[in-house]
Amino acid sequence: MIEGPVARNPDGVLEKKIGLIQGVVRAKRPRRLLVVLTKDEVKRVLSCLRDTPWLMAMLLYGAGLQLMECCRLRVKDSDFSWNQIVIRAGKGDKDRYTMLPAPVKEPLVRHLQAVRRQPEEDLR
Repeated sequence: MIEGPVARNPDGVLEKKIGLIQGVVRAKRPRRLLVVLTKDEVKRVLSCLRDTPWLMAMLLYGAGLQLMECCRLRVKDSDFSWNQIVIRAGKGDKDRYTMLPAPVKEPLVRHLQAVRRQPEEDLR
């Protein structure tokens, strides 16, 4: 039986070098092919959507947002004068800027105005 603490070292628990093990092949990660829609396919998908789902899909496609980035967008993250969006705590927990697609600008302004009016209407 070993008495006292065993010193850890880079050579391993048994303090012996393991070296290269013959015949062991490293596992490879499977390569996944990306599914990319053509412009016509994107137009067909977007033509089936209306209102908020259409806005979200346009932001995903036009601004390159990921789904959760789009869901977490706040009013203060949109800069209409510079046509850009701030993505906060995105992939890798980093903030970044991306463009605000031109076709989305006016519908997004109308959506934000409607959302601002909703609490007032609820109170009435």
